Amino acid sequence: MVDRVPDHIARAVVDPHAFAEWDRLHALLAQLRREHPFARADLEGFDPFWVACKHDDIREIGRQNEVFPAGIYAIAPRKELELEYSVGKPSQERVLSSMNGEEHLKYRLVAQSWFQPKNLRRLEEQFRTIARRHVNQMAELGGECEFYSSVAVHYPLRVINSILGVSDEHEPFMMRLTQTVTNMDDPDLTGLPAPKTPEERSQRSRAISEEASVFFKDLARARRASPTEDVATVIANAQVDGKPIPEAESLGYFMAVAIAGHDTTSASVSGALWALAERPHQLAKVQANPELIPNLVDEGVRWTTPIHHFLRTAARDTEYRGQSISKGDFVLLCYPSGNRDEDVFEDPFEFKVDRPVNKQIGFGFGNHVCMGQHLARMEMRIFFEELLPRLKSLELAGTPTRKISHFLGGPKSVPIRYKMT
Repeated sequence: MVDRVPDHIARAVVDPHAFAEWDRLHALLAQLRREHPFARADLEGFDPFWVACKHDDIREIGRQNEVFPAGIYAIAPRKELELEYSVGKPSQERVLSSMNGEEHLKYRLVAQSWFQPKNLRRLEEQFRTIARRHVNQMAELGGECEFYSSVAVHYPLRVINSILGVSDEHEPFMMRLTQTVTNMDDPDLTGLPAPKTPEERSQRSRAISEEASVFFKDLARARRASPTEDVATVIANAQVDGKPIPEAESLGYFMAVAIAGHDTTSASVSGALWALAERPHQLAKVQANPELIPNLVDEGVRWTTPIHHFLRTAARDTEYRGQSISKGDFVLLCYPSGNRDEDVFEDPFEFKVDRPVNKQIGFGFGNHVCMGQHLARMEMRIFFEELLPRLKSLELAGTPTRKISHFLGGPKSVPIRYKMT
């Protein structure tokens, strides 16, 4: 017998607005973990999809790449469920998260070593200078600010621009690129009404992708002519099977570094600070013991879970948790639910800077684990190392709000009041 996700929970999983109501959403996901840990959603207007909401199931399915390969899909009404190139139509970019098997490995190896801790350590002072600049700006704001728009959204973008070698004059474009692609359903962040139709969404995506294509082609051309040690040089001069990587794959690499590297980190920094502002005892604990800052970073990622889900597709008829899955079925890996799983995390609805074991899956799991996870952890660690020693007090100055987004989300407003040295 097919176990089915209750319609009201299934609708929440596909509704961008539901992720702005974080507490309500988590109450629904907790019910799902208890009553339907692996079940199928059958919503009118949507292709059926299975929901994996338990931590261990998300890891296991993420590990079974041959049975459940990755792809680029969107949870959306059936008319736009698959992006164009996933059904054989041309697209301007291909990204690692859509690749599988040997192809995925070859393209991952293009830049994987660049993002390893050994290489990133040489950039620590460069990133610390950027972090200190933003901490100083906080001090200059007079003890009150909206943290996300004043600090958190800018700091990671400037780090990303620095590793791409993008100059300050192009920062407005890079900001517009990331906000348009990841926050299309939230007018507060794009300055535009949310798309009303699949066609309007596709048109807006294609327009910003075309701009990005021109921008990154120019950047790649410059790095081929004058190589440096930045990641843009690695991408621009990359070869796979002895040949330069095609334009679609090159653009996909640049887009992934720019977009995923920006919004996920800004969300996690904001989420962690929001949590600390509500919990002065946790702030005092990490300030008294700075060695807890790496724990704070992982707890911030777990607490915020910026990537809400990825979809896998069954490559063949199979069975999982006693449920018969047909070839072509979608399986949604629900990361916010996995990061609150009561069977894995003690007191999962508490924010603990000294959580002794943190098996958070905010960076994904398996072959498709986020390649930039070490960079993200480093950015966050450095920021809090610069900020926390200077904070004398911290509290919320209003009610924070979250993004309207069912894919890549997090806080969009964190008003805070503080005193700094």
